[in-house]
Amino acid sequence: MHVDVLVIGSGPSGQQAALQARRAGRSVVVVEKDSTVGGACVHRGTIPSKTLRETAVYLAGLPKRTAGNVEAALDERTRLESLMSRLDHVVASHTDSIAATMARAGVQVCRGRARFVSPHAVEVTQVRGKVEQWTADVIVVAAGSRPRAPEGIPVDHEHVLDSDSVLAMVYLPRSLTVLGGGVIASEYASIFACLGVATTIVDKAPRPLAFLDHELSEAFVQRFDNYPGCRYLGGQQIEGVSWEGIGRVATRLAGGTEVVSEKVLCALGRVPNLEALDVAAAGLRANARGFLEVDPYGRTSVPHIYAVGDVVGPPALASSALAQGRRAVCHALSLAQRSDEGAIPTGIYTVPEMAAIGLTEAQARETHADVRVGRASFAEVARGHISAGTDGLLKLVVDGGGGILGAHILGEGATELIHLAQLAMAGGQNVDVFVDNVFNFPTLAEAYRVAAERLVDAAHSAPV
Repeated sequence: MHVDVLVIGSGPSGQQAALQARRAGRSVVVVEKDSTVGGACVHRGTIPSKTLRETAVYLAGLPKRTAGNVEAALDERTRLESLMSRLDHVVASHTDSIAATMARAGVQVCRGRARFVSPHAVEVTQVRGKVEQWTADVIVVAAGSRPRAPEGIPVDHEHVLDSDSVLAMVYLPRSLTVLGGGVIASEYASIFACLGVATTIVDKAPRPLAFLDHELSEAFVQRFDNYPGCRYLGGQQIEGVSWEGIGRVATRLAGGTEVVSEKVLCALGRVPNLEALDVAAAGLRANARGFLEVDPYGRTSVPHIYAVGDVVGPPALASSALAQGRRAVCHALSLAQRSDEGAIPTGIYTVPEMAAIGLTEAQARETHADVRVGRASFAEVARGHISAGTDGLLKLVVDGGGGILGAHILGEGATELIHLAQLAMAGGQNVDVFVDNVFNFPTLAEAYRVAAERLVDAAHSAPV
């Protein structure tokens, strides 16, 4: 069987690649090894963790929103599954939506395990053993990734967990050590801290999420350390992890320090799902880190084969994966496209949320002679007090003429709020747009106006 475009994997990048190809009138098949579409993002990663996060934030916010009149006591007797009773419904609803969208577009889904047999041919082994062979003019590898199991860290999925097994815990642990300071590590660490678990982050870097603007990552650490029994240990080298009996897992650090907790979550990166694909048969080879090398359009060393999403490495976020899938197919089919990496937002679902778009302050100062920064605290807008979220902040980075170079937000609603900056930047708007337009009152979006007014006022008061 032959199609114009064959996509391996139905996660965010694969979905977008398939839909873009169908919009261009090409025949498309998506090969998915799981029984439903969506990939690890829906079934084991993004959706499950965000569902738990929503419950954690709601419960933690009750005392603040009710002036201490309502408490939600959680302890080691709390069954974790009771906090995620909505998960099956959420996942099913989302997978149904994805499947319906792909069906409406005319994307064919073939369920089975894919394996290259040549640069243009892929063999698919279905659940009952039936084998089909598909050929395609363009092939997009969007096979996703799985948790990395570093040497010396015995992930047994009971005492030492990874991001796929952490939500299978029966009860909330009293204490948790999280290894790593990336997106997954930071999200889970802050979620469990919010649920009252004494959580320690152990990271080799001096600060977590180092790709974010320094003010955001530093503010995250400050808020994390404010949770009872929680701390961030940066600049640490992990020498080993061992289970030492009931309720005791020891993490040994260089220098003799030992961190003891009831459970350990290993979140030290992910590895791409490439082994079963036999990419060598297609003329491809993974790099030293196990990822496929691609050019800015997602094209591999074999011109008609593209790779997108987690198989090409960081940032491994849904937003970037969506952009990669669309960009790859547009390039492969010679379709017109707008390539603007700065317009891709980043959303980190920690507690509180963090979001960013464009340049950090440090990046802006490296490339622009005149950089100005405007900040606003959520404590300066009424909605911040109403929602008990006054510890949020919004930061705008602009050039000397007021052109928006970047926006960075920490606080509840950050991943939604960032889209205002995204649209302003995509439309080439000056920072004045946030002053000249009226916002609903009371809203957190008013923080844009506060930050922009500071920038505009400072520019007007500057000496001529």
